[in-house]
Amino acid sequence: MEPQFQSLQLLDWIVIGFYAIGMLAVGWYFSRRTETNELYMLGGRTMKPWAVGMSLFATLLSTVSYLAVPGEMVKYGPMWFFSLFSYPFIYLVVGWLLIPVIMKQKVSSAYELLDLKLGSSVRILASILFLLMRLTWMALIMYTIADRIVIPIMGWSPEASLKISVVIGIVTVIYTSMGGLQAVIWTDVAQTFILFAAAIAAIILINFKLGSPLAWIPSHAPESWLKWELYDPTARVSAVSAFLSVFGWYVCTCGSDQLAIQRYLSTRNAKEARKSVLVNLITGVIVITFLCLIGLSLLAYFQANPGTVPQGQTISGFADKLFAHYIVTGMPAGVKGLIISGLLAAAMSSLASGINSSCLVIREDLIARVRKTKLSETQEVKLDKIFSFGIGFIIVLVSLFMGNVKGNLLEVGSKTVNMPVAPLFVPFFMTFFVPRATGFATFAGTIVSLVVAFTVSFSAELNAMGLTFIKPISFTWVLPTALIVGVVISCAISFIWPKKPVAQSAE
Repeated sequence: MEPQFQSLQLLDWIVIGFYAIGMLAVGWYFSRRTETNELYMLGGRTMKPWAVGMSLFATLLSTVSYLAVPGEMVKYGPMWFFSLFSYPFIYLVVGWLLIPVIMKQKVSSAYELLDLKLGSSVRILASILFLLMRLTWMALIMYTIADRIVIPIMGWSPEASLKISVVIGIVTVIYTSMGGLQAVIWTDVAQTFILFAAAIAAIILINFKLGSPLAWIPSHAPESWLKWELYDPTARVSAVSAFLSVFGWYVCTCGSDQLAIQRYLSTRNAKEARKSVLVNLITGVIVITFLCLIGLSLLAYFQANPGTVPQGQTISGFADKLFAHYIVTGMPAGVKGLIISGLLAAAMSSLASGINSSCLVIREDLIARVRKTKLSETQEVKLDKIFSFGIGFIIVLVSLFMGNVKGNLLEVGSKTVNMPVAPLFVPFFMTFFVPRATGFATFAGTIVSLVVAFTVSFSAELNAMGLTFIKPISFTWVLPTALIVGVVISCAISFIWPKKPVAQSAE
């Protein structure tokens, strides 16, 4: 029998209301202190490393991860947990190889670094890839909020998705456009603590109801769980592919994504930027571990209470929505509001950071290159706020089409958002580590990398369409395969047709 729907109570709405008011208050506070473009986009380059690290974590986690990790654990088991073993290696590569190079240049946009060596065409290509990636990412987050959180929790019909997306987009754009990066970072800090509290509360309550502190250990492994595999290219996830996928994602993101580089540049120097990466990774290990435990706790709970699973659904088939379903049916008033605030916090911190970084890329890497007259600081800040509202409108529209991509949340994110991640890092790798790199070779290698990423992402679909020479490959190989191919092609062309790097174009 399907459990009776329990609507939010007054206390839940009070908690959610205080959260929303608090986020807007932070934006209003910093709007009164943000008078220059340097403050708006980079926080005056004086942000605290611990705050920047937490901001980076809250931004990169997003609601997609907050629901995808428990859903992955419920449906496919703990194989994805092996990705955490990549974190020490991520810190070494990002902290000691990438950040010192990035921090040498006092730039605003990450893609200015490419122009200095490889020319404007590569810079524009990288900017477009970034915007493609982040707009898709924000649209997926918007879709997740509506389809996997608000609609199941409120009991509304799927047709309400558009209205929900519009409301979330408006609130996020308002506080982002008011206070710039300072507002984004400090709201991210608050939201990180909410994420901790929400995850811990969920684990405690589930295990308390099951009567044991070790109740998160499932009574039996579902048939859908993956078998242990150290390395198997045909397996959905193996220990090696999980390690390489997360390692590649972090290195590529931290070394090429404006969203991450903008945070490094908001600190004083390379040492403080490195500290922010360490804070980000430590926070990530703790929270991802908690999310894995939530997944196992949810599995144990619904195995013990099969009658609470929605009618016509199975535990594995409903995995991505189990967390939201449990919030509705199993959480007490107040705590329910806290956890909903945590889910909204993860979403809105990512949306805010994505909008802020996208505005900077549009203005610095696309608009400024063709604009003949220089704008004043006040005019530039106003322009960024206009871009914020335009981006908000676009992501609401794109979010309506995200439900057409097949797979659970982890797969959908890898097939869409992560597809341009490795191609975007190829120009940065060539700039940082290949002295003979040329603009033409890097441009060609980046395009090939993007084609490879698309092919691997949708290999099963392409094979089903009759392209039998393309064999289905796990989504975990998208990043490592695209990165290796892109770098090899770029290096090969650079050495076969050596040319002088294109001079930096006049601004």
